[in-house]
Amino acid sequence: MTTTLGLPETIQACLFDLDGVVTRTAVVHAAAWKETFDAFLHARVGDGFRPFDADDYDEYVDGRPRADGVRTFLASRDIHLPEGRPDDPPDAATVHGLGNRKNEILLARIRTDGVQPYDGTLHFIEAVRARGLRTAIVSSSANTRDVLRSIGAEHLFDVRIDGVVAAERGLPGKPRPDTFLAAARDLGVPPARAAVFEDALAGMDAGRAGNFGYVVGVDRVGQTDALYAHGADVVVKDLAELGGQA
Repeated sequence: MTTTLGLPETIQACLFDLDGVVTRTAVVHAAAWKETFDAFLHARVGDGFRPFDADDYDEYVDGRPRADGVRTFLASRDIHLPEGRPDDPPDAATVHGLGNRKNEILLARIRTDGVQPYDGTLHFIEAVRARGLRTAIVSSSANTRDVLRSIGAEHLFDVRIDGVVAAERGLPGKPRPDTFLAAARDLGVPPARAAVFEDALAGMDAGRAGNFGYVVGVDRVGQTDALYAHGADVVVKDLAELGGQA
């Protein structure tokens, strides 16, 4: 049976991805990755390079830690760079350098355009908490805390597992389930009693691999079938569809 929140009665905690679920930043990430990779590919291959596109973003980058996204996408083009170091400058021809270039572009776009939340998600989280369920934010982004503060939503989460925490704890990122499992553990809830909310295919894979009690796919870009194929129990276009709204 499901509750008025649209979740199984057994669910005691909700684990939310950030970009594309809580905030409208997935499109900003995609644009920053495209600018980064297209400039890199043009410099490396020349005018005949094949641009980074939306399918590349969904398949190789979305939801993954920054360095993993660089490695995975470049490997799809049979390109392999030295790892470098996490503090490499953004012009370094390394995995970390390219990732830092993307982050530089991302932050510039956020400073210019700001960050907007999905109101349906914020209302849903408030309803979840009002009914006594615990909440966590689980994101590969190292900018999670700043983004949540910018929209006044940091107080809505009991636990934060982001790129900073994952690095400190040595947690592999999505599609591995380790970050979601860490969030459930920090909340004191077994995975079978936690629900995962994700818009990325890598996040769906992580939710299913962790044997979580319920996996909600959030389809912002018309990939409902793919979200189901990667393990979603239900797919919605906005969390307002699940219920719990005022």
